[in-house]
Amino acid sequence: MWRAFFLAIGISIAILGVECLIIDQAQLMPESNRESATSLYTPDLTPARVIRPPEWVPWTFMSAGTVIILYSFTIPKRVAG
Repeated sequence: MWRAFFLAIGISIAILGVECLIIDQAQLMPESNRESATSLYTPDLTPARVIRPPEWVPWTFMSAGTVIILYSFTIPKRVAG
């Protein structure tokens, strides 16, 4: 059970790192803009919040995910011995 848990966590973190490599930035639209985003005339739009992670973030996620995956492969040896 623990092996599957840590394997799932490691894979999720590693995939998040790959996604950070593919997606360069994200824009979050404020709640007040959602109603007027569909109309053609938008007089008072507040600027969207742009998130740009530093360059080291994807590599950190991928390496942490890899370490957790490798740890999950050693769990049966620890439990048996």
